[in-house]
Amino acid sequence: MVGTQRDRHNALMTRRVLLHVGTPKSGTSYLQDRLALNRERLAAQGLEYVGTRTGDHFEAALDLIGERWAGEEQVARGQWDALVTESRRARGDILVSHEILAAAGPDQAARALASFPDHEPHVVLTARDLGRQVPAEWQERVKHRGQISYVDFLKALHRNHSREERPSWFWRVQHLPRILETWGRGLPPERVHLVTVPPPGSPSGLLWERYTRVLGMADPLALEDSTTTNASLGGPEVTMLRELNVALAERGVPRPVYVEWVREAIVREVLAERPSMRPATVPPRRRAWVEAISQEWRDAIEASGVDVVGDLDDLAPVWPVERRWPNPDLADRAAVADAAIESLAHVLAAIEPEAPRITSRVSRLTRRLQG
Repeated sequence: MVGTQRDRHNALMTRRVLLHVGTPKSGTSYLQDRLALNRERLAAQGLEYVGTRTGDHFEAALDLIGERWAGEEQVARGQWDALVTESRRARGDILVSHEILAAAGPDQAARALASFPDHEPHVVLTARDLGRQVPAEWQERVKHRGQISYVDFLKALHRNHSREERPSWFWRVQHLPRILETWGRGLPPERVHLVTVPPPGSPSGLLWERYTRVLGMADPLALEDSTTTNASLGGPEVTMLRELNVALAERGVPRPVYVEWVREAIVREVLAERPSMRPATVPPRRRAWVEAISQEWRDAIEASGVDVVGDLDDLAPVWPVERRWPNPDLADRAAVADAAIESLAHVLAAIEPEAPRITSRVSRLTRRLQG
């Protein structure tokens, strides 16, 4: 019989701290939500997914990396130390997880690793192939009120790829060898774990199985599952959202309103659920470049000797078979209008009759879009 994690570590007299440091868009939202749903059960197995005032580790991670984040960094001050203090109550292993930790520099990573002197440090990095990461990160920027077109986003990626000083956010949080080097500095390679995200069409529970293998959990499939997904959008949906972002920025709509009504209500509940969407992909003329970077990263990972959980072949991009590449910047205008109308209808249904003035104004806008 497989013993519990607590039994194993009591026998070895060693407790671990597992720092899951990214990357963004590698299934982290799903993993973190499932961990949160099973926090008490995990603790019973000897794994403490550290509790915080918000329930997740975003504020602590933001405090550690010191990044400006629409004013959130001010609210986050002191939260890394608060997380460390809370972790001292743990009797077994400790797990800290947030994807923006991938952006940490050497001093910040060293501080994080030194924050748990009574634990054996391990670093965990979940990684997905660059072919999927490029359009996913562009969409994520748009979901955070961004207005940049896909072609301009790709040009910026290409231009900034080789920049050593002050790299762009994308390369800070997606450059796998750099992240592994930053967080693995001073650690034996067997304590640095790279978990690959399975390719499309793989069994749905495979990422969870790989991730929990690193955590050393007993019977992880018995834990409550999560339905959280990170919305992937098609060309018309992203175009509609970019244009909405322009209009809302002109009107000075505050971030909390945007998060509630656009990111949660419209993006997650409407745009991500529209049928027959064709997610954005890397354009054919950029694919050889992406493949070359992917191979370079794979070679560096193999040479580093870190613990790979999964298969490095999973990091090779797989391109869709298509007659003609669908440029998300040139989305059909009728489809964009349909997405807008559906979004307006959803907002109207959520507003309720208590706000007749708002309802009337949105109704007029809906009729204008319908022509």
